[in-house]
Amino acid sequence: MKRISRITVTSRPALLGAVVMLALTSASVAAAEEPGPFGVTGDAVANRHTARVGALFGADRADHLSGGHFCTASVVHSPQRDLLVTAAHCVDGTDGLVFVPGYRDGQAPYGVWKVGRRFLPDGWAKDQDEDSDLAFVVVDDRDGQAVEDVVGANRFVTGAATGATAVTLAGYPNSREVPIRCTNKPRPHSRTQQRIDCPGFADGTSGSPWINGDGQVVGVLGGHEHGGSTDDVSYSVVLGGEAAELYRDAVGGS
Repeated sequence: MKRISRITVTSRPALLGAVVMLALTSASVAAAEEPGPFGVTGDAVANRHTARVGALFGADRADHLSGGHFCTASVVHSPQRDLLVTAAHCVDGTDGLVFVPGYRDGQAPYGVWKVGRRFLPDGWAKDQDEDSDLAFVVVDDRDGQAVEDVVGANRFVTGAATGATAVTLAGYPNSREVPIRCTNKPRPHSRTQQRIDCPGFADGTSGSPWINGDGQVVGVLGGHEHGGSTDDVSYSVVLGGEAAELYRDAVGGS
């Protein structure tokens, strides 16, 4: 399966540099960068939008990051300003994780952030149901700052119609040390799953956000076959009632 990482989670495989402050306010939570040609994958440019997307590492790699990332996560707005969204299969049962927003070439331009509490849907926790392959995680503050205060955030949105607008994916293949991005229009795979054609989204891109033109996360790479059985077609659960309840639990429990 495409998205399964080399790192083991429970019984199944899953999956500092100087802090540079960005001049971001709450109003800047929206607004995504201009999309490229549809269905074309390339390197993601380092900017304030891609800074909100980062790589997940085992905590033992915090001091030597190169080649150690295994999944992708992104900052989403929350009252506590400390919340990430990713795929459930990236964080289920894994102890000791760190998040590196804007990671590139072994460097952590916005710091290394310790992952704390994780919130998984009941459907995943009980049966590892692919229709529940979504998770939120809280990251600890560093130097008195929350992660959203440093890199900003996108808004997590449920109930968006699949394919209503194009979305941009950004994530970290295990084999690369810079993120890739692709813009295209999703389409339904089933009542509970959506799919998108974007080449090159290989192992490590699980958890990549699907961001629309309003800076809203309307999908998270995962779901069907842990995100897809080929690198060129990716999946996400349809973000509906279960996702909305999980978000409420996360912001209430963090």
